[in-house]
Amino acid sequence: MNTWIDALAELQQQGEPCVLVTIVEERGSTPRNAGSKMVVSRTRLYDTIGGGHLEYKVQQIARDMLENRTRETRLERFSLGASLGQCCGGATVVLFEPMGQPQAQIAVFGAGHVGRALVPLLASLPCKVRWIDSRESEFPEQLPRGVHKVVSEDVVDEVSEMPAGSYFIVMTHNHQLDLELTAAILERNDFTYFGLIGSKSKRAKFEHRLRDRGFQPETVQRMRCPMGIAEVKGKLPVEIAVSIAGEVIAIYNAHFGEKGGETSSDGEKPVPMLVPASRRSRNR
Repeated sequence: MNTWIDALAELQQQGEPCVLVTIVEERGSTPRNAGSKMVVSRTRLYDTIGGGHLEYKVQQIARDMLENRTRETRLERFSLGASLGQCCGGATVVLFEPMGQPQAQIAVFGAGHVGRALVPLLASLPCKVRWIDSRESEFPEQLPRGVHKVVSEDVVDEVSEMPAGSYFIVMTHNHQLDLELTAAILERNDFTYFGLIGSKSKRAKFEHRLRDRGFQPETVQRMRCPMGIAEVKGKLPVEIAVSIAGEVIAIYNAHFGEKGGETSSDGEKPVPMLVPASRRSRNR
């Protein structure tokens, strides 16, 4: 069995959410002393706070927190008597701390100048980035942490590899490839954000071609093109990248709201915002 500290480090490195459980107070006879810890993931327990019905009840609470993506800590007091199926007779207070909240999933298609400026910005946020291009030589030698490079001749096939609710950013070197990627992403229509690099005239051409392919106007309207924050001017790759990253953060925070326990209109549980409310409030 892994110790709780090893398990916590491994789960956080993998980006898997978990709950750190700590006995913070003990009274009378209890299975474990104050300070004992256990880590609960969606499928496993690491270490122990004493076993028995107490541990089973704690596991239920922790997994309920994971299911609801709760971000707030929680304190619970347990009497270790007949009602809990324990015979110790004492009492214990347990602290539940959510760790390693789920991360945004972002697919960036294109490793050109803007892509090379954008990906490090996205990698500095709490998200996972799949960086996709058919040209191995376009990628830098060192990738930012949290970025997975995908070199594929069938770039369009990578659209289906992303989970529902993902963010798609298309900025390849080929307009026809951009169109095929756009069609594949809109066909799914389960994304949170889809941005296509280009001008208003490029958008008009794409809208015409997508209409000929049978796409409904309301679906095409979900495409952001031009993408990025309009107030961020400039045509340098880094200026465009900052504009796009700013829009991604704004869309993300607006989509999921202020509280981790709220649900979206489609009933899906939200994930934490890219910029926490505590940090954003200082800039207002």
